[in-house]
Parts: sequence; C-alpha cells; structure tokens
Amino acid sequence: MTLPFPPFDPNGQSTERPRRFARIPLRLLLPNMVTLLALCSGLTAVRMAIEHRMELALAAIVFAALLDGVDGRLARALKGTSRFGAELDSLADFVNFGCAPALILYLWGLDEAGSLGWIGALIFAICAALRLARFNVMLDDPNRPAFTADFFTGIPAPAGAITVLLPVYLELLGIPHVTLSAPMALIYCLAIGVLMISKVPAWSGKTLGKRVRRDMVLPLFVLFAVFAGLLASYPWLVLSVCSVLYLAMLPLSALRYRRLMAEHVAGLPPQ
Repeated sequence: MTLPFPPFDPNGQSTERPRRFARIPLRLLLPNMVTLLALCSGLTAVRMAIEHRMELALAAIVFAALLDGVDGRLARALKGTSRFGAELDSLADFVNFGCAPALILYLWGLDEAGSLGWIGALIFAICAALRLARFNVMLDDPNRPAFTADFFTGIPAPAGAITVLLPVYLELLGIPHVTLSAPMALIYCLAIGVLMISKVPAWSGKTLGKRVRRDMVLPLFVLFAVFAGLLASYPWLVLSVCSVLYLAMLPLSALRYRRLMAEHVAGLPPQ
C-alpha cells in the first residue's frame, strides 16, 4: 500500500529504500512545533493589524520573538537540532520579523507617505531576509574567532522587529499621531533596516547565564518576575524603553568588539 505522505528525514538525508514505518523521535519534532507556533503568532499579528487592533498585533510579534528565543535552545537542550528545523526557523523569522513588522508599520501610518511608505516597508522586509541569509552563511565559517559567538553582525531580526515598531509604541503611550509621523517613521524604518544588514557588532548575550551562581538564582527569579510584571502592566512603556536602550548600547557593543578583536590580533587571551 502506498503511504499518503512520503517518508521524512529532518536532516534532509534520503535513502533509496526507506523503512515504511520508521519513527522520528519526539525530541526532533518539539522544537519545530514551537517554531510553527511562532509562525502562527506572526501571521496572526498581520491579521490583527489589518483589523486595526494594533495592541494585539504588537503582542503577537512580542510573543513570536519570545518563542524564537526558545525553539533553538530547546532543540539544543533536547539534542533535536536538524537541517529541516534550521531552514524552518529561518523562513519563520523572515515572516515574523521581516514581513509582519513591515506590514504593521505600513497599516499603522506609513501608508500616509504614499508609495514611499510602501517602499520603506519593502526595504525593511528585504533587509530582514538578507540579514537571515547572511547569518546562515556565517554559521559555516570555521575561521571566526571564538569571542565572536558573543556578537551578531548587525542587529538580529527579532531585535529589529521589536525596535522598528517604536513609533507604534509611542502613539499607544499617548504621543499624538501628527502629520510628520509618517515621514519620521519612514526614516526610522529605513535606519533599522540598514542596521540589520550592517556590520555593526551587536552583543548577543548567548554565552551569558550558561552557569548561574547558586546565590544568584533567587535574585534572578525575582528580577524575571519583576520584568514580566512590568511588561504585562506597562507593555508599551517597557517596550519603548527596551528599544531605546538597545539602540543606545550598540556603540558600547561595537567598542567592546573592537577591543576584543585587537587583543585577538595581538595574540592576547580574551578578558
């Protein structure tokens, strides 16, 4: 009997005679399910923006960003990484953090700039796609110094999506949507797109917190609870402050990267 679906290998490897009832471990599927949930959240954000429910649209983007930070770590923790999962994650990131924020901004106010507003939204989405493609290629570079694992080349797509929506946060905080909002938002959107495809080193924080001191566990839980409470109670203020602080820290991140690179070239141990 012919199976309705062909046998599937998450790593993209095929054999001439696959087993008919070969089973895939659940640990390989769970991270992909989280990625698909994030993709559903990003697409739902577009629907909410079309219906002019901007609060729900922004919440869906933030939820997608949180899930994006979970799926990769979950895959590594479960030893469930696969080539299929990596490709799915990139495609989901393009939709969630490239297309969805661009459409939200356009429906929010970039349309007031006419065709220029749409061009700005297109450029942001294209920059997100280029950023993700470059990230996938750089993963295979064996000559990168070890310290570069702490930095992204250009701001990552999730951070770009969160920060580019700053004009929407500000309006929800009560700042009036005046005539100049569309041109200013257009310039800001293009600037964030350029930062994504630039070579500005942005601190990733990937190696932070791999090992937590025992005496810091409870304070860490308290800080997390405080942040979660503030985000739930004052979401637009917290997102605005986080966006501004993230952009303000980029020069500091660049200075640290330059210092570490100088030490690497000089043959000094990293500090």
